[in-house]
Amino acid sequence: MVILLSFFLLLFVTIFFSLIFTKKIKESKTNLPPGPAKLPIIGNLHQLQGLLHRCLHNLSKKHGPVMHLRLGFASMVVVSSGEAAEEALKTHDLECCSRPNTIAARVFSRDGKDIGFGVYGDEWRELRKLSVREFFSVKKVQSFRYIREEENDLMAKKLRELASKQSPVDLSKTLFGLTASIIFRTAFGQSFYENKHIDQERIKELMFESQSNMTFRFSDFFPTAGLKWFIGFVSGQHQRLYNVFTRVDTFFNHIVDDHHSKKPTQDRPDMVDAILDMIDNQQQYASFKLTVDHLKGVLSNIYHAGIDTSAITMIWAMAELVRNPRVMKKVQEEIQTCIGIKQEGRIIEEDLDKLQYLKLVVKETLRLHPAAPLLLPRETMADIKIQGYDIPRKTLLFVNAWSIGRDPKYWRNPEEFNPERFIDCPVGYKGHSFELLPFGSGRRICPGIAMAIATIELGLLNLLYFFDWKMPEEKKDMDMEEAGDVTVVKKVPLELLPIPRH
Repeated sequence: MVILLSFFLLLFVTIFFSLIFTKKIKESKTNLPPGPAKLPIIGNLHQLQGLLHRCLHNLSKKHGPVMHLRLGFASMVVVSSGEAAEEALKTHDLECCSRPNTIAARVFSRDGKDIGFGVYGDEWRELRKLSVREFFSVKKVQSFRYIREEENDLMAKKLRELASKQSPVDLSKTLFGLTASIIFRTAFGQSFYENKHIDQERIKELMFESQSNMTFRFSDFFPTAGLKWFIGFVSGQHQRLYNVFTRVDTFFNHIVDDHHSKKPTQDRPDMVDAILDMIDNQQQYASFKLTVDHLKGVLSNIYHAGIDTSAITMIWAMAELVRNPRVMKKVQEEIQTCIGIKQEGRIIEEDLDKLQYLKLVVKETLRLHPAAPLLLPRETMADIKIQGYDIPRKTLLFVNAWSIGRDPKYWRNPEEFNPERFIDCPVGYKGHSFELLPFGSGRRICPGIAMAIATIELGLLNLLYFFDWKMPEEKKDMDMEEAGDVTVVKKVPLELLPIPRH
């Protein structure tokens, strides 16, 4: 028995080091981008500490806007300039539009049955088209306008009640509740506050816990399935992953069950109804057959990417406005001049068409504080070149949108919050300008841009129309420290004192 164990240990060590040796030979023959020195086996894993987007930004300042890292056995390239991002996301978009096949991606996508983590192919393309048609299209977003207006009106009424007490408001919690209410009604066909399956205090915690488990784990950086499983099992990562997935999946099961059990007559059928109808009729959708897993995969994408991102953007915008009284005064003067006092006391989305400076405030917030500072990682499907460097097939590709948005090459005084920089500026956030990539670009661009912008602009308008805002007297400075994994939020909740204006 001892001899047999010794044999397998020797075999394992031989294979392990032969893989390292083979990988080094391949890398030495390739014109890879520059990068920091790598340690045996772990590569650069020891250098990735703290907030990942800031860590990669600092490394890129030393090693260049196209930088190579090795994480265990995985090869990774980080892009931190607009020119390199354009090559990756436009010139080589097709070769770079797949996702890494990690354990977390497989679990949360239900083996590729979603649009966020699914591997690129016919099924992914058709599922994205279906999702856009049923939820993300401009026509659908406009049809949800009454929900956004009602939820903002409700938020303003609650804030007026709190303002009467003359005590600070946790605006982070308020804005998360706003975006959650909008998403729950538009995507899930349910009320966030009336759903018996929702613990409102836990839903945010569960979402962030899920996001933290969607990131790469140590076992993803090793080559064999057995080794991946062993590392994940011993570290407890796999158990934590499956535990949080089970809780999220149970939540989506309740949503599907509720839609199955409700009466068929409905004035406003939602996305869940539409897709369930296709599934129940055993409809063959394009190149694949729709299943409940496809539906829950899309719902998961909306839940994890649609609620906190819009809230985060509004939180950063309000924090910057309070820190910059000049900008706050200018945007409120525009609102006062263009809208005046509304007799009915309710803001409607048509009011936004008159407010150009408010839109510049949103743009500047997206530049300085992208909710997802690192675009979701891609994986190259072929050998390509970026900025003259060789990028081999199966390389992890990260685009640091946060770094690009603060690059002095494109932005004068990049750390300054200055919406005027976008006056007569052609740079936009819809994926055509590679100096500003809060939503990504190419085939993997976020499909929820229209929904996000409508939610953010109307939310900020309500906050700024009905209230003046100031910091509590006991606080001297605004804490702008960041926290998070996939998305990055203000670490200290935004507490402000609302003062009614009308």
